[in-house]
Amino acid sequence: MSPVAGNSEAAILSRTIRPEEGDLSADAAKSLLNLSIPDADQRRAQELSAKATHDGLSRPEEVELDNYRSKGRLLELMKSKARLSLQKSQAA
Repeated sequence: MSPVAGNSEAAILSRTIRPEEGDLSADAAKSLLNLSIPDADQRRAQELSAKATHDGLSRPEEVELDNYRSKGRLLELMKSKARLSLQKSQAA
């Protein structure tokens, strides 16, 4: 693993959250699964993505889109851990 890939935002978040470890309580897991990015924010991220493909983005728009992407990754890691935690608690 290269140092850059190993220390990317996604890699650091994954090591921090440890989505492969289902060690949350059932209540905590259910609460995390109820989190979602608001519709207006999802639409804005889709607009920026489409614009990036067709016209290109200004620097502020690139930063904004990167913010949406990184928060989406964070949410997905948390939800992955929550789903695994619920599976483990139901199997116990």
